[in-house]
Amino acid sequence: MTAQALTSDLLERIAAVSFPTLGHFLEDGFVDPAIQSLLDGVKVAGRAVTVRIAGNDAIAMNCALLALQPGCVLVVDMSGDHLHAPVGAVTAAAAKARGAAGVVVDGRATDVEELRQTGLPVFARGTTCLTTKRVYGTESAVNVPVQCGGVTVHPGDLVLGDSNGVVVLSPEAAGQVVDKALASDAAEPGLLARIASGEPLESVLPTTAGQ
Repeated sequence: MTAQALTSDLLERIAAVSFPTLGHFLEDGFVDPAIQSLLDGVKVAGRAVTVRIAGNDAIAMNCALLALQPGCVLVVDMSGDHLHAPVGAVTAAAAKARGAAGVVVDGRATDVEELRQTGLPVFARGTTCLTTKRVYGTESAVNVPVQCGGVTVHPGDLVLGDSNGVVVLSPEAAGQVVDKALASDAAEPGLLARIASGEPLESVLPTTAGQ
């Protein structure tokens, strides 16, 4: 099996996990919870295409959109700018036309009603009317390592997002945790049923690390 096929299989399996379950086993890769979905009821899993935007550079975003492949998630590093929105109605429509699974921006978005109408999952720190401009920033770059919500994101990393937040994992990190996470999810309905049945919590909830 090729490396791409292996990653595709891993992506399919990790997408089946309840993403908060990953928090039981990992400490790293969790994006600042201030970055939240602007749509309700979403679940996204895809490979990262990255862009670093400097100096209100809207042109860099256009270049990143052209680099998107179906199923990818565009991760936008605003270089610490949490005032200007690089994502709006046209950007979301273009990303959707390229087959993107979603957009994660460490900053603001705009045109929120239009974004919701596209159905494209967009994760951001909130909304604004102030946007990037049609200028070219020499410090901007596409498909380079970027920072997003305190997490370093490399092109090709797995980006997982739902209504709880966003997690970014390298394929290696995802491969190490996916089996444990799936097993934990499989066991959870039984635990919930035992609690609902009135079974004493002392026999259900672990009280030592080894349980």
